[in-house]
Amino acid sequence: MKNTILLLAPALMLACASPKSSVNSASSSASTSTTRKADGWQMLFNGKNLDGWKAAENPATFSVQDGAIVVFGPRAHLFYDGPIGNHNFKNFEWKATVKTMPGANSGMFIHTDYQETGWPSKGYEIQVNQTHTDWRKTGSVYAVQDVKEVFVKDEEWYTESITVQGKHVTIRVNDKVINDYTEAETMTGTKKLSSGTVAIQGHDPKSKIFYKDVMIRVLPD
Repeated sequence: MKNTILLLAPALMLACASPKSSVNSASSSASTSTTRKADGWQMLFNGKNLDGWKAAENPATFSVQDGAIVVFGPRAHLFYDGPIGNHNFKNFEWKATVKTMPGANSGMFIHTDYQETGWPSKGYEIQVNQTHTDWRKTGSVYAVQDVKEVFVKDEEWYTESITVQGKHVTIRVNDKVINDYTEAETMTGTKKLSSGTVAIQGHDPKSKIFYKDVMIRVLPD
């Protein structure tokens, strides 16, 4: 009888412990899953490497350091080429936490396509620039609807977000709308809204910029 009790004891302990562990695990998993679905944001950059991204012209311009994409080097563009949305977005919100160093120039491209060299010929560039000599500053729909005012300082992290809905583009800096652009129905050529991937610009060898928390939320058509 004593031996039987000793043999049953571990099984009883496991039976008591298992449901609690299983419930906690399931609850945690469900909570995480619900948060993701309710929020809708998906990470484009994993904070460790450039998996899912494709660099053109001068790939060495882009590196990863301390959880951020470091942009520093000759002209280059880093295109999202990963599985989310099959890297082809129409209506969406795209945002990143950004830090510019003094004199830096960069950009966040929308509705663009990968190309080997040169400035992307498709889609729009949303400017990233506080103190570069180019007068078009952060939040400009570059050379289409430009912003002259500066809203943040170099060497400080800030959030830049872009919402694309139909013919309408809204740019926010630290959640403040700084540019609201509606494309004319008569717009022609490739530099217009359509659909495509997103990209980050390396502008010149003197420009150094950091991007982290790069994410997208796909919106209904």
